[in-house]
Amino acid sequence: MKKYLSLVKFSHTIFALPFALIGFALAIFYTQQFSFDLRVLLLMLLCMVTARNAAMAFNRYLDRNFDAKNPRTANREVPAGIIPAKQALLFTIVNCVLFVAATYFINPMVLMLSPIALFVVLFYSYTKRFTPLCHIVLGIGLALAPIGAYLSVTGVFNLVPLFFSFIVLTWVSGFDIIYALQDEEFDRANNLNSIPAALGKRNALMVSNVLHVFSALLIITVGLYAGFGWIYWVGAVIVIALLVYQHTLVKPHDLSKVDLAFGTTNGIISLVYALFTIADIIIL
Repeated sequence: MKKYLSLVKFSHTIFALPFALIGFALAIFYTQQFSFDLRVLLLMLLCMVTARNAAMAFNRYLDRNFDAKNPRTANREVPAGIIPAKQALLFTIVNCVLFVAATYFINPMVLMLSPIALFVVLFYSYTKRFTPLCHIVLGIGLALAPIGAYLSVTGVFNLVPLFFSFIVLTWVSGFDIIYALQDEEFDRANNLNSIPAALGKRNALMVSNVLHVFSALLIITVGLYAGFGWIYWVGAVIVIALLVYQHTLVKPHDLSKVDLAFGTTNGIISLVYALFTIADIIIL
């Protein structure tokens, strides 16, 4: 179990899961049309975990040869032989089946959309082979969390959770570019596509900056549109400040703090934003 949790970087679930909880809270407390259902919550969480497990395991399976050649990733479970490639693929398939099965017990809408969701999160693993916009595709995959959770409760679309999906899209795409700075030379040498490989470190950081400016604007926009209260705005100020802070940590000539910017800072962003947003929705 420990090996498989490491394979899928289970700790990184912290990026999308809080936004799924925002979507769930919106459906119940913001609309005030649906009652809390523990069964739906647990099934939604199962969908989140299994979809992400499938996506990460498939990425490790598909990229195993590249990972073996990259000194930064050579010790990952599949290239290091800790988990055989066939077992990683089997783990992917099992999680896909569990994901679809969970959607069956939620409602017809999410069951119908489940193949699309799986396609998006699995397709990401191919994108570095043909487009530097792979970071955007990753952002789209994680952006399914808030709207997917909202649909799990309501079965219908709504603009407010879509705002949160676009926040996730721009935020994740931006910090994934920061993470990809580490592999700029390797990607270019192995004909892999990324924003850093295509534009260089300095220009890639500018693109990341622009994406996070959009994240901040969307955070402000959804707060105004949905009429959130002061608790939300306190959280929004903290999150926007953290977005700015992470860009002070990484420079084109100094990547020593990439892990702090990518993992720690963005994990705090996700938790803080969800905590203040959900508190505002429930209390006010």
